[in-house]
Amino acid sequence: MEKIKTIKSYGNEMLKNAESTDDQKFGSFYLSRFLGFNISFEGECCLVKFIATPPMFNPQGSLHGGIIATAMDVAMGHLLHHTTGSGVTLEINVKYLSPIIGGNITCKGSFLRKGKSISFLQAHMYKEDGKIAAYASATWKPLDI
Repeated sequence: MEKIKTIKSYGNEMLKNAESTDDQKFGSFYLSRFLGFNISFEGECCLVKFIATPPMFNPQGSLHGGIIATAMDVAMGHLLHHTTGSGVTLEINVKYLSPIIGGNITCKGSFLRKGKSISFLQAHMYKEDGKIAAYASATWKPLDI
């Protein structure tokens, strides 16, 4: 018989994963480890994959909008860093299309326009069944660091 996980047990696993290292680098920083983000690249796209679990849900029982926005911001920011260098989000616009109530989530970040002083990126979030749940567009400024 399978043991039913509690929010506390999920949370304990998330915290253990986040605290597994002190690294704060692209691909593995505290918040990304806490949320279970798996970050990879395919050409000029960044994929952020994770499992939506109960500690990430709002009181209505669906994935919290802040986590959705965070995953899309991470996909765009990591793509910018991977292709042209670090940058800062100047603005982000998120559209929520349908609730996510669990499962494997994939977020795909890509460029709309790559510039020298300003870049425009987008991200799309897909539910486990492949249906789009949210999308975002953002303006980024590359940093000289």
